[in-house]
Amino acid sequence: MKKVAIFIALPALLLLAQVSHAQRFGYVDARFILGQMPEYAKAEQEINALSESWQTEISNMRANIQQMYDALKAEEVLLTKEMYDQRLVKVQEKEEELKDYQRKTFGYEGLLFLKRQELIKPLQDKVYEAVEDVAKKKRVQIIFDKSSDLVMIYTDPRFDYTDYVLEELGLKEADEDKF
Repeated sequence: MKKVAIFIALPALLLLAQVSHAQRFGYVDARFILGQMPEYAKAEQEINALSESWQTEISNMRANIQQMYDALKAEEVLLTKEMYDQRLVKVQEKEEELKDYQRKTFGYEGLLFLKRQELIKPLQDKVYEAVEDVAKKKRVQIIFDKSSDLVMIYTDPRFDYTDYVLEELGLKEADEDKF
């Protein structure tokens, strides 16, 4: 009978030990952290400047195509059917060139995407390394990013590790521990 009691009690004790080692959760606001980094602001300015120049270039191309259409409409009466069709094909080719340029510039894995990857990804990696360091120092098993698509209905400020990550990155003076 004693063996049966020990056989039942041992798994119960192991289960109780598991429960007492509850996981610790925390969250950070990665968007806020990135916003505090001067390198991020500089990268965003560079990306915005490139984007504006590409937008201007696209606007100029559109204006040129519109002028071609207007000229074609104005000369339509004077042109033969073959001449009109040839010019129309040229205008349509220019429109296709514009669409291709837009795709190559602003589309998925376009120039803007690649430039953003080149400038922002190293900064994101730096933040995530700091998050990992903070998690290890504070013995937190899981840290969420509240600025991502993860829905967080309620967050207790005690578990906000954003300040610790800022401190780890050297963007904030060391404060007293929150705990």
